[in-house]
Amino acid sequence: MPLSRRALRAAERAARLEAELDGSAGDAEPVGPAAAAGRAAVTGRAEPLAARARSSASAASAASPEPATSSPNGSPANAATPSGSPEDPATGPGGAGPGRPGTRTDEGPSTDAPATSVGSAGSVGSAGSGQSAASAVSADEPAPASRAGRNLPAAIGVGLGLGAVLLASLFIRKEAFVVLAVVACAIALWELERALRTRDIRLPYLPLVVGTVGMLVSAYQAGIEALLVAFLLTAGGVFVWRVLDGGGGDALRDATAGIFAAAYIPFLAGFLMIMLSADDGQWRVLMFVALVVANDTGGYIAGVLFGRHPMAPSVSPKKSWEGAAGSVILAALVGVGFAVFAIDATWWAGLAIGVVAVAGATMGDLSESMLKRDLGVKDMGKILPGHGGILDRVDSILICSPVVFALLLVVAPA
Repeated sequence: MPLSRRALRAAERAARLEAELDGSAGDAEPVGPAAAAGRAAVTGRAEPLAARARSSASAASAASPEPATSSPNGSPANAATPSGSPEDPATGPGGAGPGRPGTRTDEGPSTDAPATSVGSAGSVGSAGSGQSAASAVSADEPAPASRAGRNLPAAIGVGLGLGAVLLASLFIRKEAFVVLAVVACAIALWELERALRTRDIRLPYLPLVVGTVGMLVSAYQAGIEALLVAFLLTAGGVFVWRVLDGGGGDALRDATAGIFAAAYIPFLAGFLMIMLSADDGQWRVLMFVALVVANDTGGYIAGVLFGRHPMAPSVSPKKSWEGAAGSVILAALVGVGFAVFAIDATWWAGLAIGVVAVAGATMGDLSESMLKRDLGVKDMGKILPGHGGILDRVDSILICSPVVFALLLVVAPA
């Protein structure tokens, strides 16, 4: 190729590159510091290329002093071919190489500036070798928060530990299980109090804990009538305490939330204490807990393997009808086994208890999911690795306990 044509083409590319750089600098919208840094990196790479093109053009012009010759049709033979014409293999249609900006040709490295783009988050990307600038910008931007999955080994380990404590408290001395239930309810109330605080709701925690002790102990010793009386006393104490404590804020709203907390956690847990008070109460409680575990386990396995149809996507997106079917099957088998071999009931009674337990546990799960969604929290606590908080583990038990208690009174009275 004659040096004059190379000089003209290099000069044309240098002029085009400078125009693109000037245009991008004048028309670019204000961006953040991270995007500015990325753009500076891209511009810093492009400017040496432009300088190299100008230097090449100057050297080529100095080395070819002869004038351009004419072609047979009267036009200069070494005139620059219009950018993007088929006769220019270096640029091709569109003036940016054969369809690819930044393509190497036989004339050396391309001087086309890498195209830059500013995203909605202010990140800068570049075509070709401009990826380093995009990497530098993305390092300044905060990484999107990833929602961590369930730690299955930790969940299994914690579950086995809780199961061992449960068995020991049930079969060594029943009163130990009452103490364990009081501690669990107190922690669950504390987790609920912290969650409600995000909505500026202050639970009267001290009267709630005192009422928890009264409700669980009275239910174990005197039955459902004593449980109801203890709940009414707790509700009255919570209301008076919050109105008279002088803490400011919406006292009526806080007192109402406190009464809800008393009904939701210790009152519902009181039905477990009534089941425990029977002669074979430890087996009834163990059967009840095993049914809740079977509900969770069967639903998890079936949901992972076959889950396709969401049950309540707006409340709990991970629950599926296939998972519910798995819960029913496994809970029914567990119910039949306990009914026949543990509490001296018929097999169909165990089947009915298993199905009802799944319905109650599912309602408990969905209720807890609605509460957490309204409060804007994922878990009520972090005290149990792989599980969340105490309240995250007992939500199924709480709603399910009065349902199973009532059914046991009918199909397997103590």
